[in-house]
Amino acid sequence: MRFELYTEEKDDRTVFITGNFNNWNPKDYTYQLKQLDTQNYFMEIDDQALPDDIEYKFTKGGWENVELDQYGNITPNRKVKKSAGKTSDIVKKWRLNWGPFKDEFFPIVEVISEQFYIPQLDRYRKVWALLPHDYYIADKSYPVLYLQDAQNLFNEGSDFGNWEIDKKLSILSEYGRGDVIVIAIEHGSQNRIKEYIFDNDNVANGSEGKKYIRFITDTLKPFVDENYRTKKDRENTGIGGSSLGALISIYSGFLYPEVYSKLLIFSPSLWVEPNNNFPLMNFRVPFQTKIYLYGGGQEGSKMVKRIQVFEEYLKRWEKKNLFDFEFRTSINPEGTHSEFYWSQEFPRAIEWLFYNNTENPVEVKPQQQNIKH
Repeated sequence: MRFELYTEEKDDRTVFITGNFNNWNPKDYTYQLKQLDTQNYFMEIDDQALPDDIEYKFTKGGWENVELDQYGNITPNRKVKKSAGKTSDIVKKWRLNWGPFKDEFFPIVEVISEQFYIPQLDRYRKVWALLPHDYYIADKSYPVLYLQDAQNLFNEGSDFGNWEIDKKLSILSEYGRGDVIVIAIEHGSQNRIKEYIFDNDNVANGSEGKKYIRFITDTLKPFVDENYRTKKDRENTGIGGSSLGALISIYSGFLYPEVYSKLLIFSPSLWVEPNNNFPLMNFRVPFQTKIYLYGGGQEGSKMVKRIQVFEEYLKRWEKKNLFDFEFRTSINPEGTHSEFYWSQEFPRAIEWLFYNNTENPVEVKPQQQNIKH
């Protein structure tokens, strides 16, 4: 079967074909197209590798770089019968790191409080809510994800760049995956390390992680549940962060599994706990907990290794019947310890944690037709 592609945009990134013949893997080098010139590509696939009814799409190596129509909209899957022997397609545009982002899908960003009181630490902190774009015209209740380090999550001009979660939530909404409230808690600047270290005075003199976890669980969550339309149960409550923020989120999930069932763990600072001495509660019936683990291959020699060791511990704890884990590990060989890579990973993590990846993101029809300008 011969696949031919003409693309209007001149763009030197490699083109891949993906579909129901390779588990929708968007960056499968077996299915890399050959380039004829700046705009024409082709590939021949052995008939034995293809089903009779082929569904497929073109990507530039990931769902964040998938094909779009001329208006920047999601395209439906392409379909062809193997018996056709040949197909010729045109791609008008390509996504670039999940963009373009559509204003009508952006979340509503609210400051819950400039000075939210933390009784456990006798401190004040700025806390944000990112609500689905249609929150005030819908009457649904939503799952909630609590994220650390709000300064680095959105808002242009943050010191280290940011995760752009507002943009990424707009993409998820466009794909019908945006029904999540994100509560973003700013870190305590000079108190950040102390608050995110659970109990290790070698790293932080006077570690305050226990109190900080209690603040989110016992003070902030009840406030959010009272003031927003949330699904309050553990099945619909997640917590996460990156680096030390990821570490304190692991503790939160392990200490309060009756509260959190989803952990978003990006580039965790596992060096603080080289022996994985996380306190685990003993429960008669182990709690089901989903953990999305991400690390970058360029984050220093030990990041990926430590994540793999942590995985082994998760399996061990499961065998002891302490927990019932479902975890997914994503390693980006090019990833550095930076917001740019956490930003790329965020939509994949949300989709897996909250939507079970039951269908591929590219197969979801847009939720509304965009007005064509």
